[in-house]
Amino acid sequence: MTDPIDFYLKPGGLLTGTAAANACAAGTGARLAGGPIAFNSVEMIRRNGVTRDIAASALNALRSCRLRDDVDLSAAIEERLHAITAARPPFAGLTLDRPRLMGVVNVTPDSFSDGGRYASRDTAIAHGRALMAAGADILDIGGESTRPGAAQVSAGEELARVAPVIEALVGEGALVSIDTRRAAVMQAALTAGARIVNDVTALAGDPESLPVVAQSGAAVVLMHMQGEPRTMQQDPHYRDAPLDIYDFFVERVAACAAARVAPARIALDPGIGFGKRDPHNLAILADLALYHGLGCALLLGVSRKSFIGRLSRGEDASHRLGGSLAAAIAGLDRGVQIIRVHDVAETAQAVAIWRAVAGTGR
Repeated sequence: MTDPIDFYLKPGGLLTGTAAANACAAGTGARLAGGPIAFNSVEMIRRNGVTRDIAASALNALRSCRLRDDVDLSAAIEERLHAITAARPPFAGLTLDRPRLMGVVNVTPDSFSDGGRYASRDTAIAHGRALMAAGADILDIGGESTRPGAAQVSAGEELARVAPVIEALVGEGALVSIDTRRAAVMQAALTAGARIVNDVTALAGDPESLPVVAQSGAAVVLMHMQGEPRTMQQDPHYRDAPLDIYDFFVERVAACAAARVAPARIALDPGIGFGKRDPHNLAILADLALYHGLGCALLLGVSRKSFIGRLSRGEDASHRLGGSLAAAIAGLDRGVQIIRVHDVAETAQAVAIWRAVAGTGR
């Protein structure tokens, strides 16, 4: 996807169920990424220093007012609308016609979310099995904590933690994602049967990462992170967090395309809590629909994040389920296709009710 004009399109007037179907049938609405959520209005956003200039219009008005005296802008609008509305192909063989859950398996002694409960091979494998039984579509297996302030471990230690877990769970039919920022670990995990690479550096942290993914044919999650885990929360700053992250993804998707990693193989994760303060997190969550303009699947990871406690009553990670579910449902309302979670059974139940109320199937 090219980005020749300095503007952004944010879908608005989001609709579900009968309202979505009626709007699409009448030509006043269109589907977000071909999914169950529709939209009937659009904000055209341009930067003005650290503020936004916003021109809102109905979708059919934007389509009919082609600015015939500005062919380049008209073409750019059409290209962006196509990216926003086009159905997403399967991700790592997984259809995206309904919300998908990525269950977290931290094979680490220092995870912020579970405090090392699954640090051994046997407990991690048992936990992965339990998440599959609870409804996880993907198991995301990681051997290095990326919580704020976390120290790095060696590639050898990371691989020793995850390899036997990946092999065992792949052998039991799991669709496995390797959560790593190291090319050597990616390669070994893919050899062991993982089919997705989930990289907090968006394949920019290790110069060999992009070639490994390109040559393997694996799917990839590109996450945005400002800085690196050890220091990322010390002084995060943005001109406009949602738009800055959009620009970051434009560059990373282009880098992937140059390496022959097509958008169909990519999911984008805006990285809630990774080098972001609470106002940044909230702005990004509110603007999630913006990222459909990049033409890739969207993944959201909000489970047990610290911003939930700060916005509530200071709860620790083990007491943030309610906030995690609320943030996940906010993502679904904006067309996110994949939710990364720790509490799979509870999230699956919440998604089932969301789908029933929204009229998007069961």
